Amino acid sequence: MTIKPRKVGNSSVFTIPKNIQITDDEYDVFQGRHGDIIYSPKKNNIFKDKEFIETHDWRQKEE
Repeated sequence: MTIKPRKVGNSSVFTIPKNIQITDDEYDVFQGRHGDIIYSPKKNNIFKDKEFIETHDWRQKEE
């Protein structure tokens, strides 16, 4: 499947084909060094989540 970006105002927009299921409300977008464009569902970083940090024991138990 091939899609082309289109101009909307000052932005370029990609249309998402019907066969691709939208699973989340927000996505992070990245561009790789070879020009790949990747949309990834936005997830919370558990290592910055205060509730997660407070409920886990981070001490090392063995060497």
